Amino acid sequence: MAGSLQTLINYRHLPCSQYEISCRIRLISPLNSLQFTRNSLRLRKLNSISKIITASQGEYNHQVGDNGNGDARNRGDSSSKVLNWAQPLLNFAASNFLPIALISGVALGLASPGLGCLAHQYSMSKFSTFGIFIISGLTLRTEEIGAAVEAWPAGLFGLISILLLSPVISRLILQLRLNPQEFVTGLAIFSCMPTTLSSGVALTQLVGGNSALALAMTVISNLLGILIVPFTLSKYIADGVGVSVPTEQLLRSLLITLLVPLILGKVSRDYVSGVGEYVDQNRKILSMISAILLSLVPFIQVSRSRSLLLMVKPTIFLVAVGMGTLLHLILLALNTFAAQSISVAFGGKASDFAKKENFRALVIVASQVSA
Repeated sequence: MAGSLQTLINYRHLPCSQYEISCRIRLISPLNSLQFTRNSLRLRKLNSISKIITASQGEYNHQVGDNGNGDARNRGDSSSKVLNWAQPLLNFAASNFLPIALISGVALGLASPGLGCLAHQYSMSKFSTFGIFIISGLTLRTEEIGAAVEAWPAGLFGLISILLLSPVISRLILQLRLNPQEFVTGLAIFSCMPTTLSSGVALTQLVGGNSALALAMTVISNLLGILIVPFTLSKYIADGVGVSVPTEQLLRSLLITLLVPLILGKVSRDYVSGVGEYVDQNRKILSMISAILLSLVPFIQVSRSRSLLLMVKPTIFLVAVGMGTLLHLILLALNTFAAQSISVAFGGKASDFAKKENFRALVIVASQVSA
């Protein structure tokens, strides 16, 4: 009994803090074990769910990636097939841009004459010629002018052929009989005209000829033509026809649409910083712009004359077109034969006529006449 009381007395004298700690350890430890077990189960479940979600997401991404790569590959294959199919057409269009532009101008004039007539009212043909000769001046190098000066014999023969020899053919043309006879008269007058203002230079550039020589022959023949054409018309054609040439008006028009833009373009190239370098880097684009401007000429002319063309029988129209084509072929053959004969007679391969670039410029420009 005394021992039990002593034990109780000693127990009561234990520090309160130690008693509470011992009680809490005994009471809380089971709860902590249970809670820890529950938390462990929850973590395991969350980890399992997370692994399932991650695996599913990875599989989905892999499928999407495969589908995306497949779609991209399919799109790439389709694009490459389209490019492989279209590339030859693009190359053909780029290398034949000028004839395509001219044919398109004629077709558009027949299909939509209203636009061409509207363009004629605003003198778009003059603006197009102005733009063509600005581009010619911009692309004209100083050394090309020197090459044209050196080839002056070829240029001189070209002027003689254009202004004096070609009009003789008009006498032969007038012997033809065609209904209406105005086609024949128009073709005879056509043969007396100087060379074309812009297409001769463009074609010379296209075949790699001496463009400066072509430009010189074009400018000089058209300026001299103001004085010479009235005499050739009165001598070969105008007996009783009554053809008159407005000399002063033609001279003013040529100065404005030909010489002024040519000089303006050349001065800009030589004296404005960066212009020459930019032009040389974009010669192909400028050549395409020049071809588009040139195509405005047949577009406007065909649009203006469409109603008259529709009144003519198709057979008569085709005969007239064939006669005009034949005239060009005859001039082409005559100038080719004359240039080769002069080359053989004067210097052979060392002659200015024998150089390919001079020969091409001479034959092309001298074989064209303006309408």
